Formats: sequence, structure tokens, C-alpha cells
Amino acid sequence: DEEEPDNVAEAVVRLGARHAVITSVTRDDLDDGGAGHIARTVTAVKQKSRATTVEVLVPDFCGNAGAIATVVDSGAEVFGHNIETVERLHTRLRDKRYSYRRSLEVLQAARRLKRDGFVKSSFMLGCGETGEDVTGTLRDLRAAGCDAVAMGQYLRPRPDNGPVAEFVTPEQFAKYERLALEMGFVFAVAGPFVRSSYRSEDLLAAATVGKRES
Repeated sequence: DEEEPDNVAEAVVRLGARHAVITSVTRDDLDDGGAGHIARTVTAVKQKSRATTVEVLVPDFCGNAGAIATVVDSGAEVFGHNIETVERLHTRLRDKRYSYRRSLEVLQAARRLKRDGFVKSSFMLGCGETGEDVTGTLRDLRAAGCDAVAMGQYLRPRPDNGPVAEFVTPEQFAKYERLALEMGFVFAVAGPFVRSSYRSEDLLAAATVGKRES
């Protein structure tokens, strides 16, 4: 829909939104994976509501460097791409078209291009991962340049998806959150109800303070 960017921007204005998270379904059928459309939407929001901050949550664009650059150049304060699960479980739980390493490469590319703002990723727990798996994934995300991370409880969306292996306790989530902060993330949030955009505006505010102090 060519009018969607302006319609989204108008919705932001009418809602008086201070912060907006823009995401989409995966569009591997498009040459740029939808990057241009996402960028136009961010630009429209910024033009109509200059004070509104924006987080984009994007697919991997099949590793297309130009598509990643298009989104980074759009002016969104936060570039988000989800790693989804730990490396050991990635091929078992995710579509074979997507890979753990390519997701890291997308985050690395965004970090190289994004001089200002933040790079963020998220993944689900309760899929059968170990503490070592979580630590390794956090380490990989930091090495890729992520400033912020969110971790939540996996819930089985459909019978043909993988089963829930464990309901992680709030105490364990809290330990993973502290671990992420100790590893250098400027913001981390973990808990049973956490999802990619959970407390997104708070994340941006805290990350800004943390980055300024560092």
C-alpha cells in the first residue's frame, strides 16, 4: 500500500505517540525485503511528528547489505532484529531459510552503519536451552554490537511449532538480565511476559543515559 507510510504517520500524530515501534511481516518476495517501504514509513513519521522516537524491528533481508543500509539511514533511533533463539536450537526451531549467523551479520552491519542510536535484539527462553547457551548468545550479540537485549518466555503459537520445554522462573530471568548488564549491554530486560518491544520507550531512555555515561 503506497499510502501506508503516510497513514502510519497520521496515526502517530492522532495518537500523540512519543515513541513508535514499526515492524512488518517478512517480505522475501520483494527485491529489497520491504526495506524501502519501512524507511519511507519512518521518514513520514519523523516529518509529521518530529519529537516522536522510532524503533524498527526488521527481518534479515536475506543478508542484503543495501536493504540494511536503507533502514539504518531512515533515522530510526533503534534498529532491531531478533536472533529468536540460542545457536544450538536455531536450526531445529527456525525455518531453514534463516540462520543464526546471518542474523548476527545483520546486527553487525547495522552497528557499523549506525553511528548514532542503538542496535537491539531479542530471543525466547524455555525452548530447551541451557545457561551456557544463553550466555553464549548474549556474548555473540554483544560482539555483534548490540546495545540492548530482551529475553522472554516462549509460548507455542501452533501445534506444528516446537513444544515449550520449560517455563523459566522469574528468578532465573532476573539472573539473565543481570548477566546481560554485566556483559556490557546498556539496557537489558528479561521476564515471562517480555516480548521484542516490551518497555521499548523505557529501553531507549535508559540506553541513552547508559551510552552517555560510558
